[in-house]
Amino acid sequence: MKPLVELLTATTDFFRSRGIPSPRLDAELLIGHALGLNRVGVYLNFDRPIRDEELEPIRVMVRRRANREPVAWILGKKEFYGRDFAVGPGILVPRPDTETLIEALLARLGDADPTFVADIGSGSGCIGLTLAAEKPGVRLFAVDVSEIALATTKQNVEALGLKERVAVLRGSLLEPIPASRPLDWVVSNPPYIPTLDLDGLQPEVRDHEPRIALDGGADGLDVYRRLIPAAAARARVGIALEVGAGQARAVAELVRDAGLGEVAIVRDLGGIERVVIGTRPA
Repeated sequence: MKPLVELLTATTDFFRSRGIPSPRLDAELLIGHALGLNRVGVYLNFDRPIRDEELEPIRVMVRRRANREPVAWILGKKEFYGRDFAVGPGILVPRPDTETLIEALLARLGDADPTFVADIGSGSGCIGLTLAAEKPGVRLFAVDVSEIALATTKQNVEALGLKERVAVLRGSLLEPIPASRPLDWVVSNPPYIPTLDLDGLQPEVRDHEPRIALDGGADGLDVYRRLIPAAAARARVGIALEVGAGQARAVAELVRDAGLGEVAIVRDLGGIERVVIGTRPA
């Protein structure tokens, strides 16, 4: 039986040969997950012999990663704003940049109970469910067109104990939310990558993540042009949108054109204009 450290070294070398961007980290995460160890536990068990029956599930995960499948899919979860969210094939993996949207909204939501929020294109549910978990007054409509996304959102609703405050609805944009239902905020991380840029993305994104969650049309703004007027017509307070690099000014103009005169642009930790927020004048 080989010790864990030897398996870790071999896996790291294999990942490096396949062009994996973070070979050592990925090897630690996958092997640790298979053995029920966190990263510290992996280091504390370098000399542990790996039994033959433990190798097969590790081999399966290593093959998946070598095919450039996202690590989060293989692990079945992704940490976002301090909470684990279930993810898997067919689900856009939550990005750290999206936490900028969370921070910007939490600073503006207040503590009114109830506060009605619609998360359009919910995917894993990480945006809307984080807002609901952080703000007990939030009543959430999580909307997506994908059955896989809706099932994943429901799984995360259950895991976070938010069933009483979240409605998960299938449909396009705001259509499945009855017109009689009040909405204070509409939030979304819509697809914003220009179509011609998709082929240049990392294989984890280009070859695996759902195209419907990525492809924003010729200039990346197709969904914004449909969503913003509909959201502005429904939201009593405002709308908050994640945007791609270089898109904030154009999206801000769409927000103003829709009648939301108070517009703010928020930068992410890398200095990129990442979030556009439009609100009604006080």
